[in-house]
Amino acid sequence: MIPVPAGVKIWIAAGHTDMRRGMNSLARQVEQQLGKTFHEGDLYVFRGRRGDLVKILWSDALGVSMYAKRLERGNFVWPSAKDGAIALTPSQLACMLEGIDWRNPQRTWRPSRVG
Repeated sequence: MIPVPAGVKIWIAAGHTDMRRGMNSLARQVEQQLGKTFHEGDLYVFRGRRGDLVKILWSDALGVSMYAKRLERGNFVWPSAKDGAIALTPSQLACMLEGIDWRNPQRTWRPSRVG
């Protein structure tokens, strides 16, 4: 998991993105298509057309970082909007990166009742 400092916003870029893009062109996409200021320190998450690869772009005081994650099976859950950005919490991002539906996470274990 990416250590997200307090106060940092996480944005999902709706739709799909060309995963051949690097840091500079993704930063340009943040500013031109999403209308956000890239160097404010927020995280931006992009998904490829197939849905099994995401890239996360992050600018902090030291520089720019890009993280990539590919799922071996399945796809990342993504909003159905065609454009724009959707805000996530750090826990929703953690769920998404594990392949869990971040919109409605389900508990897989329930404590047994003692009665």
